[in-house]
Amino acid sequence: MAAGAILSGASIPILSQTFLVWQILLSIIFLGRRYKANQLFGCFLVTVGVIITVASGSGAGNSLMEAGIFWSLLMIVSFLFQAADTVLKEIIFLDAAQQLKGGSVDLFVVNSYGSAFQALFICLLLPLSSKLWGIPFSQLPSYLKDGAACFLNIGGTLSSGCDGAPLLPMLFVIVNIGFNISLLHLLKKSSAVVSSLASTFSVPISVYVFTLPLPYLGVASSLPPGFVAGAIILVVGLLIYTWTPSDSTNFLPSSSN
Repeated sequence: MAAGAILSGASIPILSQTFLVWQILLSIIFLGRRYKANQLFGCFLVTVGVIITVASGSGAGNSLMEAGIFWSLLMIVSFLFQAADTVLKEIIFLDAAQQLKGGSVDLFVVNSYGSAFQALFICLLLPLSSKLWGIPFSQLPSYLKDGAACFLNIGGTLSSGCDGAPLLPMLFVIVNIGFNISLLHLLKKSSAVVSSLASTFSVPISVYVFTLPLPYLGVASSLPPGFVAGAIILVVGLLIYTWTPSDSTNFLPSSSN
């Protein structure tokens, strides 16, 4: 979060593509996966497609230079932990299928434990996070109070940045929960890498949505010059990744009998 506050919006999706690289490396190390050349090439094309879609005309390269190497590296390292989270969940589902003799762990149990520990460590790391944000720890309670007031849209003294609250924040929470559960279900049925590739497809969709005249978005942005080319490359990468012989099962978890 600290790096995300410093880096530009265009540079974050580019750096987030290291998430897929971390997933592939961790699945090879801990799951013993072996990826075929077409799968690795498909992942590469997906990454290139996202970078072209987001970075074309955005000056993302200059933004990365302005932010400094430290924050870029911090963002890249943070995606290592997110990738480890998805691979660990995949290990849990695979182990549960063996231990429960064909049974499975409930998605909401896995998601609830993950969210609970995420909230716990966010609270424990608040002193460090506040220092990275440049907020004195003694002033943190007032920031949290103002944040809660903005979320609920109460007080009347906050800036216009709280427009649409509490409806928009609640809609974000609901949609985010549904999105995460859908990805977790896909991870359970396939693999962490497949779920990551599927979520990557949302990048060009979200870029296009922000060009529509929707409420609370203000002036709609224009499509980046490389949007169509990047989206095509991304889709081609997904198709190449899924193009495997029917008898190949080394990259997907096999079903237990």
